[in-house]
Amino acid sequence: MSKIPEDLRYTKSHEWVRVEGQTATVGITDHAQTELTDVVYVELPQVGKELKAGEACAVVESVKAASDIYAPLSGRVTEVNTKLEQDPGLVNSDPYGEGWFFKMELTCPEEVSQLLDAQAYARLIEGES
Repeated sequence: MSKIPEDLRYTKSHEWVRVEGQTATVGITDHAQTELTDVVYVELPQVGKELKAGEACAVVESVKAASDIYAPLSGRVTEVNTKLEQDPGLVNSDPYGEGWFFKMELTCPEEVSQLLDAQAYARLIEGES
């Protein structure tokens, strides 16, 4: 069973979001990294890039496949996790901690209410298996 922290919000495309004030930290879920298997490369968005919710903004490559990562919310990228350039495996070993992808300043904080909570995300992945 995948780990699904209660304090995060989730997308149907398997991104997680930790919202603190006007800042959101974004990564991919434990379920997503398990499906991808060994992550070998992560292409992150540029700092300063304006993103719209649902827009493809990053790419994660594994030994199996390359997958787009979608912006869960609208906002401006304020920071990227440069550790992933040297150690993309952090996505596998610590998806909710050191394996985060980017942080963004929210332009439409009300969009958070449209994301899934932990229980809804658990039901989504149970329905996929």
